[in-house]
Amino acid sequence: MSRFLESRPASLALRAVQAGDEAFLLKVYASTRAEELAAAGWNDEQREAFLRMQFQAQDKHYRENYPGAEFQIIQVDGEPAGRLYVHHRSNEIRVMDISLLPAYRRRGLGTMLLEEILSAGAQSEKTVTIHVEVVNPALRWYERLGFKKIAEHGPYQLMEWSPRRNDRRLVANQKVEHA
Repeated sequence: MSRFLESRPASLALRAVQAGDEAFLLKVYASTRAEELAAAGWNDEQREAFLRMQFQAQDKHYRENYPGAEFQIIQVDGEPAGRLYVHHRSNEIRVMDISLLPAYRRRGLGTMLLEEILSAGAQSEKTVTIHVEVVNPALRWYERLGFKKIAEHGPYQLMEWSPRRNDRRLVANQKVEHA
């Protein structure tokens, strides 16, 4: 427990994505694909072109299919550390993406953010859903937080957290500031 407290940030905040954030968002996206692409045997130029194309396609998909979604930068001690994209629906909160740069992973930050979202879902009596690749190591993390697989879509599982199924009280350890 003390190791967790030592690595805990002085402040965890969210701010809306702004013009000029694309390079950082691409860096976050690329960090989520690094291990997968290491085996491709591509040179730096090929890898960067592929990542930019995939990032732009993903961004276009999110913006066209999730009108009104919140696109946010996760900040730790004032420094950009990741991205959190959330879409609020009438009966559901969809976590479109939660990603941290490698230096910020495994420090409890994602758990704090997700617990705040789950708490909001519990308070509003909405389910919380997310698509997760079946090969994503975070799959077990979602299961530990109470998510259950409800559907499969190609290489993705649609996972759902239900306030009715998860009656434990969710209290985030640290409130996240929203800029």
